[in-house]
Amino acid sequence: MAYQVIALKYRPQRFNDVVGQEHVTRTLTHAVEQNRIAHAYLFCGPRGTGKTTIARIFAKCLNCTGGPKADFDDNDPRCREIAEGRSLDVMEIDGASNNGVEQVRDLRDTCRYAPASSKFKIYIIDEVHMLSTAAFNALLKTLEEPPEHVKFMFATTEPEKVLPTILSRCQRFDLRRIPAALIVQHLAHVAKLEKVKVDDAALHAIARGAEGGMRDAESTLDQLISFCGDRIEEADVLSMFGLTAQSQILDLTRAVLNGEVEPALRQLDSLSRHGKDLGRLLSDLLNQFRNLLIFQVSRGDLNLLEVSESEATALREQSAGATPETLTRIMDVLTNAEIRLRDAASKKILLEVALLKSIEARKAASLESVLKRLQELRGEAGAGEDAPPATSAPVKTTMNPPPISRSSAPAAVDPAANTDLEVLWAKVLESVGRASPFARSYLLEAHPVSFARHLFTIGFDPEFEDHIALVDNARNHALLQTKLSELGHPNTQFKFIKAEAPAKRPTPVVESAPPQAAIQKAAPVKAVSPNPDSPAAKPPTKAKTSPVPFNKDDFKNDPLIQKALEVFKGQIVEVRA
Repeated sequence: MAYQVIALKYRPQRFNDVVGQEHVTRTLTHAVEQNRIAHAYLFCGPRGTGKTTIARIFAKCLNCTGGPKADFDDNDPRCREIAEGRSLDVMEIDGASNNGVEQVRDLRDTCRYAPASSKFKIYIIDEVHMLSTAAFNALLKTLEEPPEHVKFMFATTEPEKVLPTILSRCQRFDLRRIPAALIVQHLAHVAKLEKVKVDDAALHAIARGAEGGMRDAESTLDQLISFCGDRIEEADVLSMFGLTAQSQILDLTRAVLNGEVEPALRQLDSLSRHGKDLGRLLSDLLNQFRNLLIFQVSRGDLNLLEVSESEATALREQSAGATPETLTRIMDVLTNAEIRLRDAASKKILLEVALLKSIEARKAASLESVLKRLQELRGEAGAGEDAPPATSAPVKTTMNPPPISRSSAPAAVDPAANTDLEVLWAKVLESVGRASPFARSYLLEAHPVSFARHLFTIGFDPEFEDHIALVDNARNHALLQTKLSELGHPNTQFKFIKAEAPAKRPTPVVESAPPQAAIQKAAPVKAVSPNPDSPAAKPPTKAKTSPVPFNKDDFKNDPLIQKALEVFKGQIVEVRA
């Protein structure tokens, strides 16, 4: 007999022989047993996972002698005809080469005739997504209402390219990538039948290179047998396909986690000199960090991972030296490098930079932790200064009623309410500035609009509308609520809007709090509506305000900034006023 490649010689002939697709084979078996057979099926999935094979086995179930039945006889003449591609009633069509409307019209004309010797006339169309739109449209009516003796089975690796009108007329089955453990088990069985000795490490290397495709794994084994004879070792697999040994991947991972720059670069250089596929190396390295992350998050549950015993031991060892946040940052660097690798002129340089960035990302701090630590440092710096008195007299305002329109309200009432509101806003700004100068710098361009029913509305002139997005966040809301509560207005919500600023008036001066004895003797502040004819009711003279000076050198040399740089091992890149 002529030589048969392993992928054809050991092709599954029954549903029980299919590896890793039990969710599909079980459903089809039950459909045959219950006689619930649809007129069209669509099998989707990556290459080499069994789409066409399952379609052929299903055709055997339907057209076997005495069928439909799932437990057919392998030696049944009709089943043998289907397996050998000789059946007149089971036609396999390549959608890539028969994708025109004329071929589909011929199919539509021939399907009207009864099958030659079987119960059903079955059309298996591979790579159905290659059909043209006109061909799909020509098939629609026949696919929706085919003759009772016709069944359609489609296979595709790209279901998103199939027209929705076709998808809606089919029962769809999505095949999965086959787990590496099942590929290793199947290859070991095939190697035993072929009387070839294959190391476990070599089997795992083949499964890793197949990426979930059984046909690719069987073709690789077939090629290795031709190259190596009856003894195959891991080194043979690695040298033939440019793969990196799992032990080398683990060593490179360990170097990144330990911050060992020189060993990491030396190992990368060695792998590059030995002709390893750098794209595949990066993919394997990224997968190793992914396994570490899953191992940590799942608290050591190996059921979520496809790893060997030696890899599981390495995961337990390496997971102790990193946190999930660290692994996430490293994976982010490697993912970006993987995206850019295909367009890079020098893949080695790009990979070297990625390794260096990964080592740096290992000790990087998140922005939230930096801001939190800065707040702590600011609190420590302010603890040594003279703290303001614990109690202060609250400002009595007339802001609880809704704001009164200028057109309907007496002119004597409006200035008093606005003055109280601006005094309160000035106090809030001063208090916020002590806690967060950055937040205060954006709020300087804001003005109070109204304060009623526990809602403080803050407006930004259209010129500074872009500041709203910078201050309208949960952190600033909490800061403003806290400071306003300290001023005697608890449970207040803030709202930022675009609103034109009122006529300019001198910024209310917030005096320092008097000594405690003076506070006890001081009378509470009251808002008094002056006589409209009195001088007090007239708008005050516009005062000149000088801009706050800002010196970049003073900012850089600020003790608090220097302490922050020392704590976070950072450096100042740019200073903006």
